[in-house]
Amino acid sequence: GRVARTDATVLIAGESGTGKELVAKAIHNYSGRRGDFIAVNCAALPPTLLEAELFGYEKGSFTGATSSKKGYFEQAKDGTLFLDEIGDMPMLAQSKLLRVLEERKISRIGSVDNIPVDVRVIAATNKNLEEEVKRGNFREDLFYRINVVPIYVPPLRERGEDIIILAEHFLSAFSKDYKREKPELSDDVKEIMLGYSWPGNVRELK
Repeated sequence: GRVARTDATVLIAGESGTGKELVAKAIHNYSGRRGDFIAVNCAALPPTLLEAELFGYEKGSFTGATSSKKGYFEQAKDGTLFLDEIGDMPMLAQSKLLRVLEERKISRIGSVDNIPVDVRVIAATNKNLEEEVKRGNFREDLFYRINVVPIYVPPLRERGEDIIILAEHFLSAFSKDYKREKPELSDDVKEIMLGYSWPGNVRELK
């Protein structure tokens, strides 16, 4: 709630499935920003496409560019751009992202024009970015630029009774969806749930 009311860049760290995107959405919803929340999975996009998807491109700038296209930065104007799995972003895109964060301007591929962008950036990773910096896989200057406000989302196994609260929530939601009476969790089931390590975290519980 405190960080949402600022424009500070946030880095959310935590294992896969812990709910990092939900934290990012909460920050956006509390922020009062008028634009959209745009989520980008950096690991899911091929390195050759990532730059074009982030910054957009002009017609004819490369084979297959039959029309101009706005990138995610322009789509998130006045809103929030959530860069998930930023630790998997290729080095070239990292350097361009750093420049955008510092200058608050983007240029589409195939264009020399700079476009101002008012975008709140939230990044997330399931990697230890400090270790990735030491290994030469992540730019140190970009790490410091995105790690303004770090938020750590603990794994489900460290969240105690949250497991039961979430289980009850999912049971209620699915019972409503499937028009069935909500089943009750017995004490034995709760004990099993609390004693399990949940390697897939909230995604696995759901």
